[in-house]
Amino acid sequence: MIGRFDAIYALIMLAAVGCCAVLVRRSQRGLPLAGEARLAIGLGAFCGAMIGAKLPFALGYPGGTLSLGAWLSDGKTILTGLVGGYFGVELAKHLLGVQTKTGDSFAAPVALAVAIGRLGCFRAGCCFGKPTDLPWGVTFPLSDGQPCHPTQLYEAAFHLACAAVLYALYRDGLWRGNLMKVYLIAYAVYRFFSELLRPEPPLWMGLTGYQMACVPIALGFALLWWRDVTLRRRADGVSRRSESREAPGG
Repeated sequence: MIGRFDAIYALIMLAAVGCCAVLVRRSQRGLPLAGEARLAIGLGAFCGAMIGAKLPFALGYPGGTLSLGAWLSDGKTILTGLVGGYFGVELAKHLLGVQTKTGDSFAAPVALAVAIGRLGCFRAGCCFGKPTDLPWGVTFPLSDGQPCHPTQLYEAAFHLACAAVLYALYRDGLWRGNLMKVYLIAYAVYRFFSELLRPEPPLWMGLTGYQMACVPIALGFALLWWRDVTLRRRADGVSRRSESREAPGG
């Protein structure tokens, strides 16, 4: 929570959004997309991410999700924000009839943006971890004078590493068409275990709400990855059989 306007926090968040926008535009140069489609897909990603990040808190708001207060109150999470951004893009493409795969162009830029954004969380003093005696523990304004795990920095390092790996995979054409799914699966796994360092209350069988969300997110995107790989293999098989039948002297 940010009790007052913090210009540095705002600048960090603007830098995160700006870097993502510039890098996505650069990575999409080779895609067969019209300018209007690129803009609509970008808006779909942004709006989906904003709705997804806020939705878990709006669902639990006393006035219900239709209340304006539900959407203006404090609280948002990058975990469901990333999922919302993914499906915001898919919805925009569906409405436009776009068949081009765009997820790979978003993966590394989004990971870098989240890494920068977590520095904003560190600046704001939110999203910190449990108390620790480790030498790098940080005392935050809301940590009651106790040094705590700087989980914002841990996560920033994770997403920065993801950005580097995803860029290398994108450059080399590996796991083509599924890099965003790989990123979301990796983050869900990371977040499940990093919750052990965060002061979130357990809700069921010792699991926090975030951990409970991580399981279907990881499994769901793993299933989507498996489906895409299966469909691609079938399409390649049909193409090879067609070429074989058309080859002279076959």
